[in-house]
Formats: sequence, structure tokens, C-alpha cells
Amino acid sequence: MKYNTELSKLNLPEYGRNIQNMVDYCVKIEDREERKRCANTIINIMGNLFPHLRDVNDFKHILWDHLAIMADFKLDIDYPYEIIKKENLYARPPRIPYNNSRIRYRHYGKTLELMIQKATDMEAGEQREQLTRLLANQMKKSFLTWNKESVDDRKIFKDLDELSKGQIVLNEESYKLTESRNILARNNTNNAGSNNKKNYPRKNR
Repeated sequence: MKYNTELSKLNLPEYGRNIQNMVDYCVKIEDREERKRCANTIINIMGNLFPHLRDVNDFKHILWDHLAIMADFKLDIDYPYEIIKKENLYARPPRIPYNNSRIRYRHYGKTLELMIQKATDMEAGEQREQLTRLLANQMKKSFLTWNKESVDDRKIFKDLDELSKGQIVLNEESYKLTESRNILARNNTNNAGSNNKKNYPRKNR
């Protein structure tokens, strides 16, 4: 009796030793047509092992890829799909470039900084004025999300001046932002609603 530790390593252990033995036998069949029929039979058996995956896109294609892998790419048949190449099987995926740009104020976030830069590039006019007002109010909302205390509008205007590199200068006389208490009350209402949804799941009608 041989122990599993004495047997050859399985390329795809999830299919088990018996399927691997079938694949090894199939590779050695000399008649090409018989070899293809054997491969189709093995594919059907492999599919029956995972019936819950039949609705997965390209399920059959995946099975043929797995068959080629278990055969160590030595199974000489006409595959119904273009199978994965051996050289690509263990190739490392390309490195994902990460944006390491520094965020000046984390509570505002990078997207808001980019929107401020967009506003500074716009020509003076009504659209820029509207965008500037929206950005200032959003900055105040973001500030109060992370710092749950009242914030003076002058602080928001100062930060906006800094983030726009002096291109957007607002003051309390010409701009009136949403009251802090209104923003906090709205945030509390939204949070309470979220908690209620978690605690009281919707009943089936």
C-alpha cells in the first residue's frame, strides 16, 4: 500500500487522484480519435464533480484548461477552446501602479482636491460660481463627518484657499454655507436609518 506522500504531486488536488489517473491514461492512448473521446468523458466527469458551477461563465472552457494543466500540456488533441499556455500559467501578473500622491487633508479626500483643481481651471462665470459653492458645502460636510463638532465657515474658506493655491478666495460676506447643526442632524438621521435597516430586516410580503 502506497501513501499519498509517496505518489506524484497533483497539479489540481481538488479533482482527486482518480481523475488524475484517468488523465494520465488518456495521454498515453495512441489512437487520436480514441484519445479525444476519452478526454470528453473526463470533462463530463469533472463537470459532475462541481454541478454548482455550471452557471459560471465559460465553465466548459475552464474545465478544458484544467484538463490541459493536469496533463502537463502533453495531451495531444484538438481542444474545443484555446487553452491557457503553459508559459502563462505561472507568470506573475503585471504590477499595479499605486497613486502615492499626498493628500493634504485626509478628511476631504483626494476626489475633492481634484474637483477643486478642476474648478480653478474653469473660466470665471456662473458655472464656476455654482461649482465653487457646491465644493465649499461638500468640504464642510466632509469635515463634520470626521470631526463631529461645529466648524466655522472661515476654516472651510481658508482650506479652500490653500487647496486651490489662492485661486479660489471666499468670504463670509458673499458666501453662506449650510449650518453645521443642519448637516449634523442630517448625518444623524442617515446613520439612524442605516442602523434600523440592519436591526430590522425587511419582512417578506
